[in-house]
Amino acid sequence: MAGSNAFEALDDFLSEGLDLPVRGADGVVREYHIADPSAEAGIKIERITSLAARLAAGGSAPEGPVLDDDEEIDLYRLCLGDTYGKLRAETSWTMFKHVSLTVMLWITSDEATALEYWKTGEVPGKAGRNRAERRQMSRASSARGAANETPSPASTSGTRAGSPHRSRGGRPRAQRQT
Repeated sequence: MAGSNAFEALDDFLSEGLDLPVRGADGVVREYHIADPSAEAGIKIERITSLAARLAAGGSAPEGPVLDDDEEIDLYRLCLGDTYGKLRAETSWTMFKHVSLTVMLWITSDEATALEYWKTGEVPGKAGRNRAERRQMSRASSARGAANETPSPASTSGTRAGSPHRSRGGRPRAQRQT
C-alpha cells in the first residue's frame, strides 16, 4: 500500500544530458548535447577518477602519468559518448579537453561543479586566485599596512633641499661625492 512517502520517477529531477555551447576550430559556436552516460560507463569513469583523486591526495606526485594517452582518450570517449567523434573533429585540443573535463565533473560530481569548471577552468575548491585578484589583494594589503604605519617624527616629504635621500629601509643613502 503506497502512502504519501511513495517514490516518484527519478527523471523528474535528474538531468538526461548536458548542453554546452562550444566554439569550434572554425570559430563558429555550436551547441553540443552530451547524453548521460550508461551505468557501465559511469562506473568506469568513477573508478578512474577516484583512483586519480587518491593518488593526488597522497601528497606526492605519481612516478608516471596516471593515465597513458590511450587511457586518457578512452576516458574522454566514455564521458562524451556519441558526441566524442564530432567534438574531436570540430574543436581544438584545448577546447576538446575543456569540454571533456567539464563533462567528467558533471558525471562524477554535479552540474554546479561542472559549471564552475566551465567558467574558470579550475576545479572548484582548488581554484587559486587569478593574477589580477592576487595583485589587487597585494595592493590592498600594502595600502592597509602603509595607512596603519605611524611616520617617525624625523620623516619629511623629501622635498627639502639638502636632506639625505632615504632608501626603502628608512636609512639615509650614502651621498655622492662631487
